[in-house]
Amino acid sequence: QVRLVEAGGGLVQVGGSLTLSCVANVRAYRMAWFRQAPGKEREFVADVSGRSDNYGDSVKGRFTVTRDMAKNTVILQMNNLKPDDTAIYYCAAGIDPFSSIFESWGRGTQVTVSA
Repeated sequence: QVRLVEAGGGLVQVGGSLTLSCVANVRAYRMAWFRQAPGKEREFVADVSGRSDNYGDSVKGRFTVTRDMAKNTVILQMNNLKPDDTAIYYCAAGIDPFSSIFESWGRGTQVTVSA
């Protein structure tokens, strides 16, 4: 099973930036970021596999996901942060290239955007 460790969360003011990182113990086919705010459902943020990446509508143009295959690491660069971006951010990994399921999840890192 893939083990994931997130880092980089914290407190930032509106309009600021944060960078999240997630390190996996093995190489995964697809890696992604999700988030969950209090009282809300889990929301897809971004994923990356091979040379393609995808973003949730609420973060397009502000967030960028990149991957370092050699280090089994995925990075989420978050710019122009808004209060609605406040949430626990979770890293996820999928092993099977023929499945959209993410089998492994990190414990999450808190991101708080203050107005």
